[in-house]
Amino acid sequence: MARGRALTPEDPDVTGIVLAGGRSSRFGRDKLREPYRGAPLLHHAVLRLAEVCREVVIVGSPEGPKPDLPSGPLLRLARDPVEGQGPLAGLAAGLAEVGTELALAAAGDMPDLSVAVLVAMVAQARESGSEATVLEQDGRLQPLPAVLRAEPARRAAQALLDQGERSLMGLLATLPVTRLHESSWRALDPEGRTFRDIDRPEDLSG
Repeated sequence: MARGRALTPEDPDVTGIVLAGGRSSRFGRDKLREPYRGAPLLHHAVLRLAEVCREVVIVGSPEGPKPDLPSGPLLRLARDPVEGQGPLAGLAAGLAEVGTELALAAAGDMPDLSVAVLVAMVAQARESGSEATVLEQDGRLQPLPAVLRAEPARRAAQALLDQGERSLMGLLATLPVTRLHESSWRALDPEGRTFRDIDRPEDLSG
């Protein structure tokens, strides 16, 4: 698969993290294995991050079968340590596997991520030096996708988990955050499809 390197300079210091350990409770079955535009749903997020990152870590549930993963990119599987602890625990598990300066995180049910937007986020993270870079939509910060400085984000996530916090917004509240303003990312993704996620079977037809 083409890795899309023409979109950004060679950058060995970004690792992708795809959160794939959710229960799919609203969907009724494992949605990440469902076909979407000719491939399992999970493949889309993994392949989009692979166009920006040298390696992608897929964080799955503690038990169960290995996720169906695409061939081609450099991929690694991690596991949530405990079932049902929410996205912050999955992110912490992914960050524990990251050896690069930056991590680019997204959810496995986000099939329409714009590579151009992801590249812009990484560029802004580098320029700002901030510990987190996220997108702004309607004046509010969105937790995913996010570019994180891996080590400080990992420490902050673990500290929050020890306090019982489970949300990604809780993590953003503790980190210095830079936002990519809506006018900037809309120029690259006018329909905002980067934020589209699949919660129910009918969403697959969108």
